[in-house]
Amino acid sequence: MNTPVAGPGTLAEQILRGVGGAENIESLTHCATRLRFQLHDGAKADTAGLDALAGVMATVPQSGDRLQIVIGGAVARVYSEIMNLPSMAGGAAPGAKSDADVKAAMRAKSRGRYAWVDNFFEYLSDSFRPLMGVLLGSSLIIAIASVLDALGFVDFRAADKSATWVFVDAMWRSVLYFLPIMVAYNSAKKLKIDPWVGAAVMAAVMTPNFTGMLNPKSGIPGITCSTNGTLGTQECVAHVFGLPMQLNDYGGQVFVPLLMVAVLALVYKGLQRIFPETVHLVFVPFFSMLIMIPITAFLIGPMGVWAGNGLGEGLSWLNGNAPIVFAILIPLLYPFLVPLGLHWPLNALMLVNINTLGYDFIQGPMGAWNFACFGATAGVLLLSLRHREKEMRQTATGALAAGLLGGISEPSLYGIHLRFKRIYPRMLVGCLVGGVLVGVLGGVDTKAFAFTSLLTIPVFSPMATYGIAITAAFFVSMALVYFSDFRTPEERVQANAERDAAEAASRAEAGAADDRELVTVGAATATAGASTGTTAGPESTTGAPAPTPTPAPTPTPGKGTELAAPVAGRVVGLDEVGDPVFASRALGEGVGIEPADGRVVAPVDGELIIVAATGHAFGIRTADGIEVLVHIGIDTVQMKGEGFDVRTEAGRQVSVGDLLVEVDLDAVRAAEHPTVTLMTVTNTADLTSVEPHTGQTVAAGAPVVTVRR
Repeated sequence: MNTPVAGPGTLAEQILRGVGGAENIESLTHCATRLRFQLHDGAKADTAGLDALAGVMATVPQSGDRLQIVIGGAVARVYSEIMNLPSMAGGAAPGAKSDADVKAAMRAKSRGRYAWVDNFFEYLSDSFRPLMGVLLGSSLIIAIASVLDALGFVDFRAADKSATWVFVDAMWRSVLYFLPIMVAYNSAKKLKIDPWVGAAVMAAVMTPNFTGMLNPKSGIPGITCSTNGTLGTQECVAHVFGLPMQLNDYGGQVFVPLLMVAVLALVYKGLQRIFPETVHLVFVPFFSMLIMIPITAFLIGPMGVWAGNGLGEGLSWLNGNAPIVFAILIPLLYPFLVPLGLHWPLNALMLVNINTLGYDFIQGPMGAWNFACFGATAGVLLLSLRHREKEMRQTATGALAAGLLGGISEPSLYGIHLRFKRIYPRMLVGCLVGGVLVGVLGGVDTKAFAFTSLLTIPVFSPMATYGIAITAAFFVSMALVYFSDFRTPEERVQANAERDAAEAASRAEAGAADDRELVTVGAATATAGASTGTTAGPESTTGAPAPTPTPAPTPTPGKGTELAAPVAGRVVGLDEVGDPVFASRALGEGVGIEPADGRVVAPVDGELIIVAATGHAFGIRTADGIEVLVHIGIDTVQMKGEGFDVRTEAGRQVSVGDLLVEVDLDAVRAAEHPTVTLMTVTNTADLTSVEPHTGQTVAAGAPVVTVRR
């Protein structure tokens, strides 16, 4: 049995308990929003308990005993707190498994058909993911320079820039130029070999000594250069140890370090088996560098450059001949790649394009996806303001800020979108609209690797095309989410009820006098109708003796709104309906009606804001803000609409007596569900009083509840 996650301690301590303790952690890293665990036994992680923690947006189990925990912007702090816990510092983790054991476990637990496919994408992702911060930093430096360029303060692209702007160039080019060394470090770390050896091998072909040979005027003997007639580029070959070595500028290359480290891992681990462990520190790095630097310079480096150039040219040709393909597919693929962490390989292609072609055409359509994502979050934020959902408002505000200012979509995805199934289809429409506009208007390019946020709009060209596409994607998604809601009708009713109950409880604790209607009734009673003076019959519909009638509540002075009976039948109090949720008034004060027939009508004039797909529940909001729920039967949602003939739709204006649904009461009884029809005022806590008039038999349309503002 898992140790309970919730309990005393900081969030870091609760997370550590939830993953099975320090002894179950093989490794732990983090990216911009997520903690990334490699566990010894993924089955020991209590994902449900972790999901319930305040401060955790979501948990994402992956193949090979990997687990992601989405934290959001506080991830670095939580990571640091976990690493500083005494149990983590005490080295409680058991010894490492053998290579064979690790591979067997990963194959056994892989979610995909082939474990190597998962491992391949994880290798690519983990090679780039830790670089998110510095890539974002360089992206914003480029954006600021581009804004100044657009405003005419400086010619950002001039060949004769001043020393100041040459230095600014160095600030952002540092990341992109030395990216191969950073990727090599991360790749080696991922494959569990000395990451500094990987960085050193890649750095060897990026030193001034090596790159200096690319200059035909360097005067170094043994170098010949020629011009490629087809591409118009200069090609240089150096004769080293009597062998021809093609010279390349490896700045910004990403394929070369990925290929090199994959080979280096085989060499490094082979040397570890050859040499005694006592001399590993001396001889394993030495021979690894002695072997891999020449292999990289003579073979892997040129192969990686050829592969990158070929892929870049191929993608460029496809984009030039069928731009609509990229423009539509990229924004539609990203919503599914990002949650799985599979988007980094595409980001690698963007870097290849910039390095080989001088520009990239993938990031423009990707912006359509990002802004559709942020638009959906904006729709959720507007709804949370409308429905006074404090927690969702805070989540959406933070996620929207991270997206619009930083171009980061994970807080929106994990904090909101993946929790509500209605959001994705609406967001995809925004993605499609933005992508189509990019394609139809001729495509969007950029000469820099930039996170797609409001701040980086100036780095895209044509900027007007990009601005139109992302604006359309944003507002289409926002409008679709706002006007159709991100919650199902059932979820909306429950959310409103929970909100009202929480607000009422808060006011009750403060001694608010207008919350008296939420006090739980100690015993069920049937009351006489105030206006008709009728009493209940000798027995209830269930055959039990009817309660002794009591006088109807004395009306509160002031003008009231009468709610009509939605169905003909005998009116009872909520304590008599046999459902603890309604009896607790969690869904507001109201009445139950034992129906005489299956014709259910609108009890009040207003907007029909909820129509359950199953036909068992309807929500109406009046012009002055009274929210009324009509719920037919108990647990009738399980009937999935059978026996319910819905005669209206959400968004319509209805008047008292308009037909909502015709119900086959015999079908409801056959399904063994109570037929009682309930009508409650879900925002009871916002009103002065809600006065039910029970203990009478009424026709549909007769007043049964008085509401006072």
